[in-house]
Amino acid sequence: MYDIATHEHALALVASGRSMNSVSKQTGISRAAIRAWQTRIEPLPRLLGSPCPRCRPAPGAPEDTAAYAYLLGLYLGDGCISAHPRGVGHYLRIACADAWPGLIEACRTAIKAVRPESGVYNLQKQGCVSVTSYDRHWPCLFPQHGEGKKHNRLIALEPWQQAIVDAHPWEFIRGLIHSDSCRITNWTEKTIGGRRKRYEYVRYFFTNTSVDILGLFTDTLDKVGVEWRSANQSRVAQSISIARKASVQLMDQHIGPKY
Repeated sequence: MYDIATHEHALALVASGRSMNSVSKQTGISRAAIRAWQTRIEPLPRLLGSPCPRCRPAPGAPEDTAAYAYLLGLYLGDGCISAHPRGVGHYLRIACADAWPGLIEACRTAIKAVRPESGVYNLQKQGCVSVTSYDRHWPCLFPQHGEGKKHNRLIALEPWQQAIVDAHPWEFIRGLIHSDSCRITNWTEKTIGGRRKRYEYVRYFFTNTSVDILGLFTDTLDKVGVEWRSANQSRVAQSISIARKASVQLMDQHIGPKY
């Protein structure tokens, strides 16, 4: 007999695109057992998760609204939700670069805070980790889920989500920054008194292909007093630049570099 965590891990590996044979070799679980878990008529209770706050007779917000605001930012930036091909649940996947182990752990912590009943797994891919969680209620909690890429469909927050973002704007900004942003040091040279001097300054860039997501980001920046400007760099993606000293200091105070 295998425990629930083992079931979840094996099914998540298969859902990530791995062959049944490779998952069997890695986990030591027979292909027959994995196939049975995929096709069982009554999915395991833990895999389905308990009813979410949105499914109550009087729908409400997740208990940890700060964690939800952060996870919402991560999802809008580098996340996706997909249905299990043979089950009633859905996979939430957040792509996190290998270079930022602190981000990977923060993502895992946020998922567990929002859905404590659901397992969380790191699925290694080339250059990144897909932080994955299986639960039937992810579409309830992230109604922005839909077919196709985010930039090809309307992305708008529901009133209950906007209320959470209004209450935790920095957590939402942090999630977006951690997903689709970088903090870099630029430099320039100026001639002062006949001498060339080098000056360095920090700036933040946020890049996304969805005009709606860019709007959510800049609207929230406006609310916390961060000045920004557009810095389009290609026809595909658009960038938002934050370079004014006071605004960078504000971002460093609440966000800081990824780690």
